[in-house]
Amino acid sequence: MDCWSVIPIGPKGYEFGFNVLSSDSKNGPPDALIPLIGGKQNHSRVDTTSPIFSPAVATWYGDPNGAGSDGGACGYRLDVEKPPFSAMISAGNANLFKSGMGCGSCYQVKCTQNPACSGKPVTVTITDECNCDSGNVHFDLSGKAFGALAKPGQAETLRAAGTFPVHYRRVACNYPGTALAFEVDSGSNPYYFACVAKYVKGDGELTSVELQTANWKEEEWRPMQHSWGATWKIDLASGAKAPFSIRLVTRLSKKVIVAKDVIPAHWLPGKSYKSLLN
Repeated sequence: MDCWSVIPIGPKGYEFGFNVLSSDSKNGPPDALIPLIGGKQNHSRVDTTSPIFSPAVATWYGDPNGAGSDGGACGYRLDVEKPPFSAMISAGNANLFKSGMGCGSCYQVKCTQNPACSGKPVTVTITDECNCDSGNVHFDLSGKAFGALAKPGQAETLRAAGTFPVHYRRVACNYPGTALAFEVDSGSNPYYFACVAKYVKGDGELTSVELQTANWKEEEWRPMQHSWGATWKIDLASGAKAPFSIRLVTRLSKKVIVAKDVIPAHWLPGKSYKSLLN
């Protein structure tokens, strides 16, 4: 049975969600989320019945202590280097990237089969795509994230090992003190609007995005199309007026998040706007 809940989050937004009890996937990572619990860590409100780690393969790319690339195929740009991502990110093969629909999902990864491995899991967010082994779940980790798998003082030794087996599990994304944000695509104009949603807690990945303008009816929401990476787009009718509200639906828990008037009246391409959601 799915248990629905309504969570008020302030005058400028609200969210709905339900608990994911179990879900299986034969061709990719398990669909159950593992909430990161402890103090204020459990922001996801998503439950699971299986905390089991599954086998995968890991490599690393970019600078040894860097964020892998300058943004990656999800379109988060240089934010991958800054908090809350803080370079703890990964590119994923088709099983993880999912043609961009896996952008923003979070995983714990650990290694135990190399003497330099700490055996302790590290949490990463999918922000990029790798053309890696399609037969396995493959994490191409940033240099920083890969080094974090090692025992103290053993990061360089572990990086020198190259490709080796790891174990992973899906977890709820958790960004304490960070608000949901929307970065407007640089190609946006009065007749075309596109944006990237960043720091989506819980599922991380989205199944649909809708937009509402200031001069549409209150109940009128129009679907945006998935463009590439984490970017969603919509053609605007002549006369569409901001502020814009954006409604998100997450993939696993089907949680609905409404960011009311998050894009201001005088929005600019390339700018990022924070919601009151947190």
